[in-house]
Amino acid sequence: MTPITTNDALIEFCARLSGAPFVAVDTEFMRETTYWPKLCLIQAATPEHAAIIDPLAEGLDLSPFLDVLRDESIVKVFHAARQDVEIFVRLGAMPRPMFDSQVAAMAAGFGDQVSYEALVRQMLKQELDKGSRFTDWSRRPLSDAQLVYALGDVTHLAALFPKLRERLKKEGRLDWVTAEMEDLVDPALYDTTPENAWKRLRPKKYSAKYLAAFVATAVWRERAAQERDQPRGRILKDEAIDEIAAQGPTDPEAFNRLRSVPKGFGASRLGLELSAELKRVLADPEAHAPRLERPAHNQPAPPSVVELLKVLLKAKSDNAGVATKLISSVADLEKIAIDDQADVEALKGWRRQLFGEDALKLKRGEIALVLNGARVEVVEIE
Repeated sequence: MTPITTNDALIEFCARLSGAPFVAVDTEFMRETTYWPKLCLIQAATPEHAAIIDPLAEGLDLSPFLDVLRDESIVKVFHAARQDVEIFVRLGAMPRPMFDSQVAAMAAGFGDQVSYEALVRQMLKQELDKGSRFTDWSRRPLSDAQLVYALGDVTHLAALFPKLRERLKKEGRLDWVTAEMEDLVDPALYDTTPENAWKRLRPKKYSAKYLAAFVATAVWRERAAQERDQPRGRILKDEAIDEIAAQGPTDPEAFNRLRSVPKGFGASRLGLELSAELKRVLADPEAHAPRLERPAHNQPAPPSVVELLKVLLKAKSDNAGVATKLISSVADLEKIAIDDQADVEALKGWRRQLFGEDALKLKRGEIALVLNGARVEVVEIE
């Protein structure tokens, strides 16, 4: 088994892929010590053709494969797609349309975040050898065991996809997964613009001083992580951003009094940079703070209502054979417990039909939960 390392071989392989209705895709990458993932392998397969592409090969131009990913007549099939897609988006190729077998498995009754091994075992009746999973994919040459493992990920996925799609179609749930895929191909999900970094975090206060420092610190951390190609957490942990925003240190020594900031940070080059940035924005916090509306409801969700909604969610999940995580998060249940008009996914689309409507009825006392043996059932209250 020889990976593709030349442009001619890649062009030939991609020509074989171009007429396929779908292609299964996976990657092997390293990012434990970096901000940007280092792409080490690309695996691709249809039922007829499969190959491993070596993006580290000298002079290899990935453009032919990126064109396959951009081709909207071909469905791109992944398992747990998020990190793979992030890599391809950075290369300028959003793989649309997409099918994520992990999301599909949650809709098809395989539980929350079913592993790839479990899915292959249950649907294809085969066992996977995962011994090469944590090897160093950047080292060359790759062993035969590594290559067999890497190619197996996509050849099995190419066999899984038609079976999984047909199962969802029979159960009337293929549209559910299609709707979920629209979220996965939203460019905003993969935005690494430093100025938007704070939006992924949750500010705990709403004063101008806090928000100005919160945004400035998050933006600074993202830019520093990118420039140094280090994980965000190596620069500052998320909890440090909140503490810095709350305390507003504007001199290096002040950082030494913060619990979540690494020892010696204030005197380091990073500390000097951040203190200068905080001094700048805190000189006029109103000009640098984003305009955020305070939550309409500051009171905590009634615990008893949340617990009832959890029981209803589990009952609906079990009865429909859909993973609870795909229907609603606990955070969304808490919002529903407070507000019937909560802007949450559980009160929209198929989730509302499956769970949301009954969640609101339960709050209004129009339905009740009763035990029938070991099974929880929903009954109307007359």
